Amino acid sequence: MAATLFWICRDFRIRDNPSLCAAANEGPVLPVFVIDRALMAQGAASRWRLARALKAFDAELRYRLGQGVLVLRGEPEEVLPALAARQAARTIHASDWPCPAMRQAQDRLSSRLDGVALHLHPGHLLIHPAALRSTTGGTYRVYSAFARSLRNIGPDRPCPAPTLLTLASDRPAGEDVQTLDLAPDLYSGEAVLERHALPAGETAAWQALGDFIDRLAGYQAGRDRIDRHATSCLSEALALGEISPRSIWAAIQQSHAHSGDAQKFLSELIWREFAWHLLISFPAMAQRPWREEWAAFPWRNRDPAFEAWRQARTGIPLVDAGLREMRVTGRMHNRARMVCASYLTKHLLIDWRQGLAHFADSLTDWDPAANAMNWQWVAGCGPDAAPFFRIFNPLTQAKRFDPEARYQRRWLLGHLGSDSDAARDYFDTLPSDWIVPQCYDAKEAAEDLASGRRAALAAYEGMRV
Repeated sequence: MAATLFWICRDFRIRDNPSLCAAANEGPVLPVFVIDRALMAQGAASRWRLARALKAFDAELRYRLGQGVLVLRGEPEEVLPALAARQAARTIHASDWPCPAMRQAQDRLSSRLDGVALHLHPGHLLIHPAALRSTTGGTYRVYSAFARSLRNIGPDRPCPAPTLLTLASDRPAGEDVQTLDLAPDLYSGEAVLERHALPAGETAAWQALGDFIDRLAGYQAGRDRIDRHATSCLSEALALGEISPRSIWAAIQQSHAHSGDAQKFLSELIWREFAWHLLISFPAMAQRPWREEWAAFPWRNRDPAFEAWRQARTGIPLVDAGLREMRVTGRMHNRARMVCASYLTKHLLIDWRQGLAHFADSLTDWDPAANAMNWQWVAGCGPDAAPFFRIFNPLTQAKRFDPEARYQRRWLLGHLGSDSDAARDYFDTLPSDWIVPQCYDAKEAAEDLASGRRAALAAYEGMRV
């Protein structure tokens, strides 16, 4: 019997997977994942995390159905038509992961298919962008109006897991999934990431959601406390599609529908959604400022201060702690991300695109829409952005959100007497050409921060003249 191809993009799950369900309804399914140039151009940390998602999904399919994922190397427009012809497949079902590189790959594939239909299914977002338009028929540019509209309409409902799923047994040889290495350029950093990794896979994602629901009370007040375990820990699973935003929304609504904590968390899901709707309408969001007037802003580029920031040796404790957490774990608390980004773009006046690229290379929960929009938001050049004069003081932020310096001591060896293993792990990840002192020495930063703020405001006023 001919197989239907299920092209896996960012949907490593069985529940609420419309593309898998549609493929299953047509008969035997051949799940295929393609390692292409666009994937290998991603940051090393996100490729490493994707490999873990792929291995977990492959293991789950093998456990349930005796067959796993076929992994092939090449460009989708070359690999998939040839595979469809070999399998006598008439249809390719895929999740519509709407990042610019994937959209381009989908278009190239469609142009090369002859007698084979490519069907793209929702599932990465809460609601299809065409169903959520402003009064002028375009994409919302202001979050508050976007959020009200989405809540009024409501997200799409999750679809059930396929009732009958069989995998095609006749298949070509592919890569060995369980020994696959998608991030050989991590070098020694891989062993450190392994030590700090969260569990991967759909089952682990649902367990993390259940754990978060159990401790949801207090989320609104505690989510910005960098020293507490108050956030959902679902960002990696969402980025890889190990769980869908629709499933998360439904579970939160079912358990805590009317609590302020639940509604605050749902507003964060909507913020993620807002980023994706904007990226779809403005695919260049990672390369160009949303606000055209910001093209003239005098950002600094290739500056030694950027290297100090990237290597987490600025002497500003909260900034360096956040950047070291990211290098060791692939993750960073959202409050720390905002402080690190604000310091780079406003106190140092360094181009936000340099920070965006460093985060894209370092984050295991890398999300192209959220990364681009959030960097532009902090820098002041994005849609519905924070006013440029909103400049975080990292010392004040530390006192407010890490009052006992627990977070800073965890990541900065020798700071305030710290001797943490996590802080030591940072040094196991460093390239040989990075010269970072072992014992952390915080500098007297108050005057530097004040002068950086004055320079930023002067540059902003100069742009507006």
